[in-house]
Amino acid sequence: MSAVPTRAVPRVLSIAGTDPTGGAGIQADLKSIAANGGYGMAVVTALVAQNTRGVRSVHVPPVTFLREQLDAVSDDVEIDAVKIGMLADVDVIGAVREWLVRVAPPVVVLDPVMVATSGDRLLRADAEGALRELARLAHVVTPNIPELAILADEPQATTWQQTLDQAARVSARLGVVVLAKGGHLDHDTAPDALVDATGSELLVTVYDASRIETTNTHGTGCSLSSALATRLVGFASPARAVGEVKRWISESIRAGGDLAVGGGNGPIHHFAGMWQRAGLETRPTADEIRTEWWDSIRTVREQIDALPFVLGLGDGTLREDVFRGYLAQDALYLRDYARVLAMASALAPTVAEQAFWAAAAEGSITAELELHDSWLADGAYDGTVADDATTAYLDHLLARCTEGSYDTLIAALLPCFWLYQDIGLRLLPRSHDAHPYRSWIETYADAGIAEVTEAAVEFVTQAAARADDRGREAMRQAFVRSAEHELAFFASPLAKQT
Repeated sequence: MSAVPTRAVPRVLSIAGTDPTGGAGIQADLKSIAANGGYGMAVVTALVAQNTRGVRSVHVPPVTFLREQLDAVSDDVEIDAVKIGMLADVDVIGAVREWLVRVAPPVVVLDPVMVATSGDRLLRADAEGALRELARLAHVVTPNIPELAILADEPQATTWQQTLDQAARVSARLGVVVLAKGGHLDHDTAPDALVDATGSELLVTVYDASRIETTNTHGTGCSLSSALATRLVGFASPARAVGEVKRWISESIRAGGDLAVGGGNGPIHHFAGMWQRAGLETRPTADEIRTEWWDSIRTVREQIDALPFVLGLGDGTLREDVFRGYLAQDALYLRDYARVLAMASALAPTVAEQAFWAAAAEGSITAELELHDSWLADGAYDGTVADDATTAYLDHLLARCTEGSYDTLIAALLPCFWLYQDIGLRLLPRSHDAHPYRSWIETYADAGIAEVTEAAVEFVTQAAARADDRGREAMRQAFVRSAEHELAFFASPLAKQT
């Protein structure tokens, strides 16, 4: 098989019949393609009235319509892989063959659908020879034991070794890799084997598997072949692709009974593992997280606005000694806050984030020096000890450092950016030229602070959007707790006076 370019999402076309119950045919193919990471497309070769108990009738649309479907897809979409299933008759096989020759898809997997699990015939006997010739255009064929015998034009194998030998003869004769399946053998195991006799050396990769006791086998061949077509895109080794598909199909068969579909041979559960591992909850966007988190601290923000300290800061009536006491605590806070920012820089996964948090750490040290130079230079507050609010806040941040989680740490850091900038913007219109604290207010209402805050919000919310549910909730709790510490920090200066 020629090398196939790796794509993030393989575009896979299923050419097959239908199953209104969804367990086989193109309905199963589309589920399998999606479950294995591909984008599924479908061209209908036959409309089949069937259920889990059997086939009732088959309607084959005009071949001209089949050609129109095939051309409609390939004229518009670059196809990475094709899975071929039920073809019904000679005319349908001929139309598909002509299209394959013209389009030459990079991966072609043929599931030679001839007999349904229920035992119903799905391929006219006079089309068997045409199907053998079509197999020469495939890269891999995936017959069960009865279908392998028809491809070989030989009696059906009754042992695993006979199956392997027959697969080798088909591979050599038709120039195609054969995935031989041992599910029809009366054994305790259900082995499969990838058999390649197209070169100078016979290559056989055997996949042992325990037999799964279940009646949920409807559409297993369809599902396996379409999954394999998807997995072959970008895989350097077909053997590895088969191994991945085998694990997925076994998982899906084991969970088939959970669906409780039909009274005959039920379908497999194509998404069992995916639903179990990923759940059904949608992942929020960064913008949604931004709105949700800001709203989650609405009460805290309202309580901050109502604090006598903030009211006095806004209208300029706050006593200077109270404000200077607040700044002394803020200087102590900024000293350790800078250390926490530096830890965030050390843990950051990207250069951009590393640079941002490092610059923020430097800015915190600079702010501390400016506080001393502008408001605390007289030394009146030298020797100030961190009060309970400052200590509790820093303990919270340092605990997040100890945990070593970058995401939770930056979530805890965010309120100091976001709340201060918000307060500055809302207090600025209330200040005037003679306002004693206008310079402090202008600092946090500055366009540069707005830019830095926006970057912090973006980094944090993007990290939260990438996190799983548990990690995102831990981030949210750290964010809310820091906001509560900000409330206590603003309340503390006047609480101590009281």
